[in-house]
Amino acid sequence: MSPSQSERTEATRAALLAAARELFTERGFAAVSAEEVVRHAGVTRGALYHHFRDKRDLLAAVHEEVEQEMVAHLADRVAGIEDPYEVLRVGIDAFLDRCLDPVTARIGLEEAPSVLGWARWREVDAKYALGLVTAVLEAAMAAGAIVRQPVTPLAHLLIAASGEAGLLIAASDDPRAARDEVRGPLVALIEGLRVR
Repeated sequence: MSPSQSERTEATRAALLAAARELFTERGFAAVSAEEVVRHAGVTRGALYHHFRDKRDLLAAVHEEVEQEMVAHLADRVAGIEDPYEVLRVGIDAFLDRCLDPVTARIGLEEAPSVLGWARWREVDAKYALGLVTAVLEAAMAAGAIVRQPVTPLAHLLIAASGEAGLLIAASDDPRAARDEVRGPLVALIEGLRVR
């Protein structure tokens, strides 16, 4: 049985995303041409422009995939943990571990903010991370694990601190050492929220 038109369309889109992800991670957005992406994907240039406005739009789609994967990774790591404070702590470790991944570091932390611009990058970050962090903070406050306070600003501040930690990891010559170095201060931030 031959694939349907929608299956072929989805396969073409997936091939473009996979090619862009690999090439942008290896060499960066600016060093990769649209021609290289379509050649690597084994599709036509017209296929690229059927699915994406331009190379920048393709990066945005790859970035969105990376963010979805980040949220799935975090959810997997905290699944089954009932103590809301422990969810926060394990979530931080899971995020920092994910920042060691070359795709996350290059696409999510380096290329997307500079190419897409801060506002668009932040919009995607908020779409995925803000809801997750807000829910965890609300649960921790409801359980009496952390001090009750306005949750939305707190969620934004924790995301910002985590993002800066991720940038330090991504920019480091020794990402693993940087991950270990930023973990302590980041955990200390949430430790300061605990009810004593």
